[in-house]
Amino acid sequence: MTDPTDGDPAVELERELLGGERKYTRFEVAEHAGVSVEQARLLWRALGFADVGDDNIAFTDRDVEALVAVQKLIGRGLIDDTTQLAMTRAMGQSLARLAEWQVAALVDAMARDESLAEESARDAAEDLVPLLEGLIGFVWRRHLAATANRVLAHADDVDAPQMAVGFADLVGFTSLTRQAEEEDLAHLVDRFEAIATDVIAEQGGRVIKTVGDEVMFAADDAATAAEIALQLIERVDDDPGLPDLRVGVACGTVLPRLGDIFGEPVNIASRLTSFARPGSALVDREMAGALEGDERFRLRRVPPRPVRGYALLQGMRLRRADPQATGGEAGGV
Repeated sequence: MTDPTDGDPAVELERELLGGERKYTRFEVAEHAGVSVEQARLLWRALGFADVGDDNIAFTDRDVEALVAVQKLIGRGLIDDTTQLAMTRAMGQSLARLAEWQVAALVDAMARDESLAEESARDAAEDLVPLLEGLIGFVWRRHLAATANRVLAHADDVDAPQMAVGFADLVGFTSLTRQAEEEDLAHLVDRFEAIATDVIAEQGGRVIKTVGDEVMFAADDAATAAEIALQLIERVDDDPGLPDLRVGVACGTVLPRLGDIFGEPVNIASRLTSFARPGSALVDREMAGALEGDERFRLRRVPPRPVRGYALLQGMRLRRADPQATGGEAGGV
């Protein structure tokens, strides 16, 4: 019997993107993978996908393979059930954002060029998806190697890791969202993220996450974090299309968890950012102590501020020791 959907460009595009056709219900995919229906449902939700009815034919052979792979990780003792769900949730959130960006780029291209249609999108998917899939695997392996090297270098440390954590926030972004056109706003965010990613990577730091007008970063030492903070301010200041930036950085013991970081330094850095002047960077006392004796930087005490969770929070304004080396001080310092 001929499938009435054969030849439908939208169906063929979905089949290409999924790597196969939908042919299993939730019960069938769980049975093929050797897991319970409830476990399959939990993983589906953790990935960020909406629930489907138990009788809906919604799953492909790739779904079976994914469940089998997770079971192998558990069977080998590499992860437990709790870690499995947390890891799945983190992967789902990261890749969902990437997928949203990629599809938005495709839709924009189709809107600009009327010659592009669903058939063209299907053909592009057939050519590009395997390439992108391989590229994602490559990038993941490189990050995996870099992270493994960093962790193994401190494998003998029995205490929780110490690092510098910072936030960089565009000033007045909320007002911009009410005034700027969507396309201009998207360009502004893309530009800021590009600058932030470049600076942080160049200096050997790590982007923890970005949320629109704000980026959270981390570095293994105070000097690296200080250089990141100042370069971010300078690079944003040099871009006439971006508003001023303010940065807060704190040092101390943190808890890394599935790509995120938690702990008091995170809270302090966030609060310092909230009352830093436009075009300036504030650091906490621990960060200031770690930078003591480093001739590249100068610190100036600012009046302590009452903030939620702290009676008074003491910050230090960070700037370069030799403004002439960078063509002048960062604005507002």
